[in-house]
Amino acid sequence: MGTVETSILLLVLLGACLVALLLVLVARREAEAVREQARDYAASVRETAIGQAKDVAGRDERVTERERSVEAERQRLEGVEARLVSDRAAIAALQDTVESERLRLEDLERQVDQQLADSAGLSVSDARDQLVRRLLDDARQEALDKARRHEEQVRKESEARARRIIVDAVGRLSLPTSAQAAVSVVPLPSPDLKGPVIGKDGRNIRAFEALTGVTMIIDDQSDDVVLSCFDAERREVARVALERLVADGRINLDRIETAVAEATRQTAERVQASGLAAAQQAGVRGLAPELLTIVGQLSYRTSGGQNVQEHLVETALIAAAIAAEVGADAESARRAGFLHDLGKGVSRGGAGTHAAEGARLASQHGESPVIVNAIAAHHDEVPTETIEAVIVQIADAISAARPGARREDASAFVRRMDELERHVSHVDGVSGVVVMASGHEVRVVVEPDAVPDSALADLADQIARDIAERDLVLGQVTVTVVRELRARATAG
Repeated sequence: MGTVETSILLLVLLGACLVALLLVLVARREAEAVREQARDYAASVRETAIGQAKDVAGRDERVTERERSVEAERQRLEGVEARLVSDRAAIAALQDTVESERLRLEDLERQVDQQLADSAGLSVSDARDQLVRRLLDDARQEALDKARRHEEQVRKESEARARRIIVDAVGRLSLPTSAQAAVSVVPLPSPDLKGPVIGKDGRNIRAFEALTGVTMIIDDQSDDVVLSCFDAERREVARVALERLVADGRINLDRIETAVAEATRQTAERVQASGLAAAQQAGVRGLAPELLTIVGQLSYRTSGGQNVQEHLVETALIAAAIAAEVGADAESARRAGFLHDLGKGVSRGGAGTHAAEGARLASQHGESPVIVNAIAAHHDEVPTETIEAVIVQIADAISAARPGARREDASAFVRRMDELERHVSHVDGVSGVVVMASGHEVRVVVEPDAVPDSALADLADQIARDIAERDLVLGQVTVTVVRELRARATAG
């Protein structure tokens, strides 16, 4: 073989060795990578196994703890069950004891009943009935006593509240109290005017009296002219007309007619203005002009010396205050109180009472049924239908009865008090009567043999209702019944 071939063969062998060496190196590197992956995987598997082993150990520990708890609960329940069994046995024994004791007591009760029946001469049923009757009587008396105490407490509380409401309502008033006379006086600036006022043969006086309906009185010893008339409105027209004539100085029939006509117009304007002012003072709005005119005319009317228009304003304010305190409709009470005496302004030739006439007028001029009923019922001529109607009655009585509001003759007052005493003294069982506080308190002494204690409350209520029904006293009356039992013994 030649040198060239040998060199080629060596080169081929050398290349093959290099290739083999490269393959070995690559194989080693791959093997190292595989070993590294194997180590990482083994470490991961080992960590996972360790974690799972820890979880298993913790789970085993919890299971063991739960087993111990279950065992302790089972032992506790066994103890409870044992105690229940013991208690059940004790209860059964106690029931047996109670049953035997009950039977023994029933037998003893029968023996006692029989002994009582033998000693009292009554059968068991009769003794039971007698006991039941006694218990019923005791219970009835106890209930009556409780009811009476409760009624007394409620009455005292109601009276206290009523007094507070009334005092508060009256205390809000700032109205003057006036008492009008039945005459008006017009002073003459000069005695020389007496002749012209009288006129020739009294012609001017007769004309003046005919036009005004007023009696004119001229005294020779006085420089005043007295105008007398029961109708204050006519008297006012006459006063204004006479003052106008006296100021002018020319007094004749024509001037008298002119002065009276002008005074009538002027008085009518004053009447309308007076009615509106009274409504504003009372806080009442929206009244028909015709009603305002009547209210204005009532400024010339009196009742027991009390000015009726002032009475209307007082009643309206008191009624509104009371209604506000008790939760009623204050505005309706105010309006009804202001209009309640409207009928007193109607001509005296009216067919009905002033309450009926006032209700008719209010209805004609669009007032509500509540207002109409309160007006019609304020003297109990018809039944009250609302709480506002009752409040108007109360306010009307308060305004009329408050001190100084109305005049009353002393002899008439004494006669009323005597009549009240005589009336109460005629009641069966009454031995003495004392009227106090202007008739608003009546103390009644009864015979102890004729009236038992249980009948005192009913007797007081009966007397109070009778006094109210007969209108013997204006306002509230308190009746106190006294039963005094005295025992007297004499020895020797």
